[in-house]
Amino acid sequence: METLSGVLETEVLVVGAGPAGATAAALLSTYGIKNVLLNKHAGVSNSPRAHITNQRGVEVLRDLGIEEELLKHATPQHLMGEHVYATSLAGPELGRLRTWYTHPHFKAEHDLASPCSVCDMPQHLMEPILVNTAASRGSVVRFNTELLTFAQDADGVTARVKDRVTGAEYDIRCQYMIGADGGNSIVAERLGLPLEGEMGLGGSINVVFEADLTRFVEHRPGDMYWLVQPGVGHDGNGIGVLRMVRPWTRWIGVWGYDVSAGKPSLTEQDGIRIAHQLIGDDSVPVKVDSMSTWAVNHMYATDNMKGRVMCVGDAVHRHSPMNGLGSNTSMQDSYNLCWKLMLVLRGQAAPTLLDTYRDERVPVGRQIVDRATRSNGLMPPIFAALELPTAPDEQTMSKAITALAEPTPAGTERRRVFDAALQGTLMCFNTHGVETNQHYRSAAVVPDGTPEPEAPRDEEVYYFATTRPGRHLPHVWLTRDQHRVSTFDLCGRGEFTLLIEINGAAWREAADRVAERFGVPIRVRSIGRGCDYEDSYGDYRTMSEVEEDGAVLVRPDHMVAWRAASMPADPAAVLCSVFEQILGQADRAEQDGWAGQAVAAAPPEPLGASG
Repeated sequence: METLSGVLETEVLVVGAGPAGATAAALLSTYGIKNVLLNKHAGVSNSPRAHITNQRGVEVLRDLGIEEELLKHATPQHLMGEHVYATSLAGPELGRLRTWYTHPHFKAEHDLASPCSVCDMPQHLMEPILVNTAASRGSVVRFNTELLTFAQDADGVTARVKDRVTGAEYDIRCQYMIGADGGNSIVAERLGLPLEGEMGLGGSINVVFEADLTRFVEHRPGDMYWLVQPGVGHDGNGIGVLRMVRPWTRWIGVWGYDVSAGKPSLTEQDGIRIAHQLIGDDSVPVKVDSMSTWAVNHMYATDNMKGRVMCVGDAVHRHSPMNGLGSNTSMQDSYNLCWKLMLVLRGQAAPTLLDTYRDERVPVGRQIVDRATRSNGLMPPIFAALELPTAPDEQTMSKAITALAEPTPAGTERRRVFDAALQGTLMCFNTHGVETNQHYRSAAVVPDGTPEPEAPRDEEVYYFATTRPGRHLPHVWLTRDQHRVSTFDLCGRGEFTLLIEINGAAWREAADRVAERFGVPIRVRSIGRGCDYEDSYGDYRTMSEVEEDGAVLVRPDHMVAWRAASMPADPAAVLCSVFEQILGQADRAEQDGWAGQAVAAAPPEPLGASG
């Protein structure tokens, strides 16, 4: 970090210190890249807005070495899953769902997909961990500092910022800039990034309050309770939500309002009234901490970068909180981008590597926005099943609930329709495949020549474990010195990893030669009997989809970059051709006389029938 002529200089400027921006700064500092993290506010978020941290989100923190710190503060999976539908927290239950993969069937699927577990980590507790990690590893963090303008040229970006305490303005000069400034992103707006969709489709009020509700929920622990009442919810859904912030004494009450009438003016008494109506017991002491409004959006960017400026997080995908995809996708945007910035800034990769951020993450943003919107549409059928009008009064609601329990043919049909509608809302929470099945197609992924396999099950619901290039490395348990080790922990931490097996010794020399040529570290890990890691359960042999002399190349973000079904005649030449493509460094290989040889003599070989 240097200051020349009153200009603060750094390699990367990160604008915004929410989950996306703080993750980016933490990763960059971990990778040894100088960066400045700006936050226009005086501190981190004081609101528990985002809260679900899914397996892929936790994995990012695991790779940063801060998973244990997360788990000290998070609510664990077993206290999240019992989602109750009722007339109020104290009132009659209408049904329950086992969400967040707590049903035994989905729990098994969940545990097979990752060494990490989903947890509930409110944003106001997550952000300090990420910002502190960034600062402790070298990020320069500047609070009360607002981006005013920025301009790009051939060599970098100059950003004009303002100290909101003193009013002083100054320039920050960087080689690249990351816009992580949220749903009202100035960076995305001034870049002119194209956005598709709509904003403000529905309005909700968050009432954050303290109340000891242990006696209502301890025996049915969940992080959200869905309360069918008149005059609550958004889009006429009529569902209010009590969301656990801290078990079982801190909560958010979610209450809807009509966006066409403008934002409501709220008093503390309004907050207490909302809390009491959702609880269903006015005798419970309630202390309101804060109140805010938010809108349901459906918008994504069809491009997430321009020149030397890239946008991550809510700046490029904005949607309903259904499925808990927002902050997780935001952190993974940064996880995808930062290792690429590291290689480019170190001169180990051509700037074209950064274009793969667009190719890989724009489709993910579109997918999660569409999924959240479809999930939002799963609530209204509950009211159709009750034969309720859009905005029922209390008497109409009560009559419909009573009719649901009638021992008549009509009651039987109502129950059938209602139970099906309630079960249908499971997709608001259990979309494991959406969380885990990202499939990248870009120049940073080298195809292996095999046809695209068809997933055996619904890829929105179920994880599809495969080592196919462009997919996430599957998790299985190995052992070392009698202790279990996940395949996840063999990889990452800013380096490429080549996974080989018992007959793959020649890959080590090949990796050493390629690493020397390109100046990029390649970690080699052998798996099998007598290898670095024992395949004690035999799961890796089944999962790897390559022969014992094959190899799987894993990127720093745990995505499979390439695989070889078996040992080629010249493994170094083949591996060199793979890195040529990923790094955009064909000219360096040509200087060593490798490029033509790699393609002509030993192209990456397709998998056989057994793969």
